[in-house]
Amino acid sequence: MTHSLQVRCIFCLSAVLFLAGCQKNFDPASGEASPAQVLETSNAGIVNVDNPGQYPTVAAERIEEPDKLSVTGSVFPDIAREIPVISLANGRVVDIRARLDDNVTKGQLLFSVQSPDISTAFDTYLKAVNDEQMNNKALVRAQDLFQHGAISQSMLEQAEDAENDAKADLVAAQEQLKIFGVDKDHPSPIVNVYAPVSGVIVAQNITNAAAAGVNLSGSATAFTVADLSTVWIICDVYENDLPKVHLGQEAEIHLDAYPNRPLTGRIGDIGPVLDPNIRTAKIRIEVPNPGGILRLGMFATATFLSREKVVHAVVPASAILHLHDRDWVFVPAGQGQFKRVEVQGGDMLSNGREVILPVPAPGQESIQPGDQVVKDVLNLEATVEAQ
Repeated sequence: MTHSLQVRCIFCLSAVLFLAGCQKNFDPASGEASPAQVLETSNAGIVNVDNPGQYPTVAAERIEEPDKLSVTGSVFPDIAREIPVISLANGRVVDIRARLDDNVTKGQLLFSVQSPDISTAFDTYLKAVNDEQMNNKALVRAQDLFQHGAISQSMLEQAEDAENDAKADLVAAQEQLKIFGVDKDHPSPIVNVYAPVSGVIVAQNITNAAAAGVNLSGSATAFTVADLSTVWIICDVYENDLPKVHLGQEAEIHLDAYPNRPLTGRIGDIGPVLDPNIRTAKIRIEVPNPGGILRLGMFATATFLSREKVVHAVVPASAILHLHDRDWVFVPAGQGQFKRVEVQGGDMLSNGREVILPVPAPGQESIQPGDQVVKDVLNLEATVEAQ
């Protein structure tokens, strides 16, 4: 848009756009051609031209396609793939091998804790070993005495019960050491905590020398590891548009960071509760994340195709004037006049054509298939410059 046209639009409070062709009128007095004249009218959006034939028109075509709904949203982790990392042993952190935003693999050492719980658990284990050995010897003696008739059946059963209890205590003590990750043959007061799954550390609640464990620390979760191979995109869909979406429906995802790499997801959930302030429901789209290009917090645009088809008008892209983030076309108004009509441009088609979307505002004009529009609005600038 030229500077001269912008000046005209600013000073014309009704935002009248001037349409005229590049026709040269012959001046008999001088023998030279003079520029075509554009006459303003008092009606906003109406212009007169002295030779409307210089502005050829074309009929808007008809196209039938599925209705589209585009909404914006943000990328979130799949909560089913978020795994908290905790230390079951209470103590002090003595070594941290990973930090926030690191990629980790399953079984990778994340941090170490020096814990007095290990001493207690190992002491319990040693006592259980001693008790089991003593009760086992007592059972062997009781069996020998019973075979010689020296003790009763009940006394033998008591010895067997004591041995079984001692074995149970020993197994429990061994399992306690396993839970802490301690080798009973090589005990150590240091407990190592490993990554339970592969993924990205999305939260960190510990530092060196900080307290760790369920009882000592303020948060039992030291790290949170998220598997981002599949993520969620949470979108807000207005109440009136909810009939256009359904569970399992595919959505095409576009990212500002990667405009040429569209992704495909599916609706996994439609929120049952509307936001009372803006009248929207939360839509959850489950999207595979190849190469990890979807990062948490990214903005994304999701486009849904409705099951029902709608009719749109299609015009040449040259017939649409883009001005101040708004789109306009000009239609013949009779008697050498053209009327400006605001439209909403849609997708670009082959052969330089563009779809005209339905006008959302009730009562607002729109272009219908078969309507005549000025084919090339670029003549407007040439005409204005000629004035």
